[in-house]
Amino acid sequence: MHTLNIPVIDFSRLRSPEHPGYEDELHSLLEAAHEVGFFYLARHGIDPRARDGLLAEAQSFFAQPAAQKRRISQVHSPHYRGYTATGTERTQGLRDWREQLDIGPELPAELDKVPEEPWKILQGPNQWPADQPELKERALAWFAQLEHIGAGLLRAWAVAFGEEEDFFAEAFRAPHSLLKIVHYPAHDLSATRQGVGAHHDAGFITLLTVEEGSRGLQVLIDGRWVNVPAVEDYLIVNIGELLSVATGGYLKATPHRVLPSAPGTERFSIPFFYSPALDAEVPRISLPPELTDSPTEVGVDLDGEQIYSTNGLNALKSRLRAHPDVTQKYHQHIADNFADIVDKHKKAA
Repeated sequence: MHTLNIPVIDFSRLRSPEHPGYEDELHSLLEAAHEVGFFYLARHGIDPRARDGLLAEAQSFFAQPAAQKRRISQVHSPHYRGYTATGTERTQGLRDWREQLDIGPELPAELDKVPEEPWKILQGPNQWPADQPELKERALAWFAQLEHIGAGLLRAWAVAFGEEEDFFAEAFRAPHSLLKIVHYPAHDLSATRQGVGAHHDAGFITLLTVEEGSRGLQVLIDGRWVNVPAVEDYLIVNIGELLSVATGGYLKATPHRVLPSAPGTERFSIPFFYSPALDAEVPRISLPPELTDSPTEVGVDLDGEQIYSTNGLNALKSRLRAHPDVTQKYHQHIADNFADIVDKHKKAA
């Protein structure tokens, strides 16, 4: 068994208040999210064959020639969906040494609504490899299963804070989540020293699956970077900036990074970012008196930029910044006028 640097939460004990271990696990969940901001999720109920099948499809996709992968490049999508080549995405201004496929809710575009709701540029169809129909089928099934788990975790946190279990339900009436299928290819460290640079995740909850034994993920705990290896049949869960904001900083959004793969190795991972509806306002928990002894002020991300009360503004800020090629092609006018867009929505609120 691995020596684990983050807590383990048993999801099966959180499914019903009738479970004899419910109260104890609720306390453990709150403690893990407050003190560390990362934990392993065990007994989540997903068939390992679903994970293995999606990872196999990921390996097949990334093994294709670059020209074939570029047929579904993000530069063909005004919604920031599709393939991103190695070294294209940036974190804190530096190139990330990974390639990835970005998948969102499978919905029609509503670009006519962009003047009033600029975040609508993020809604639209995904791009899929024409020769891999099972990738689409498996990815959308995985998407649905992790939304279900994310909703269950939010119900548990609501109860732990003394709220009704449906406290977050309105904000998640139409979640705008994001699934990334990621490949970290072998690297000689000459171009960049990050698989993905240090960052917080922007949404509510991230649920990550990685091949068993895979390494590279590091979490900043008590001022030092610690390794968080993949463990078979466990998901890795971490708190995003918006859930931290919703709880007045009581739940911790912890900085983390991924090291580049060493020469002769590669890494595949599938992070899922569970996030509210684009037009949703971030709900705010009223902390119980026993939890208000040392609240943490939150409001800016690791780049020093503001975290907004409307989820769509945060999602829009993140995509405009991370994918400059797509932004330049389709949405440079939005990027150039982002401060004015924010001011307009503050006044409307």
